[in-house]
Amino acid sequence: MPKRLTRSIKDRKVAGVLGGIAEYFNIDATIVRLIFVIVLIPSLFTLSLIYLVATIIIPNEGEVY
Repeated sequence: MPKRLTRSIKDRKVAGVLGGIAEYFNIDATIVRLIFVIVLIPSLFTLSLIYLVATIIIPNEGEVY
């Protein structure tokens, strides 16, 4: 079965997108969250819109078809 990007159920703070990205790339979720926050401010919150879209598009862990 190929590796798929999903929203994490175990490592979830808001919607599980960043936890899912961390699981996909096999890195610590705290590092992904720190990078997200650091890039969020200079991007004038464009990254928050991308996060919202990812929450809608990326399925939860158990919902993979």
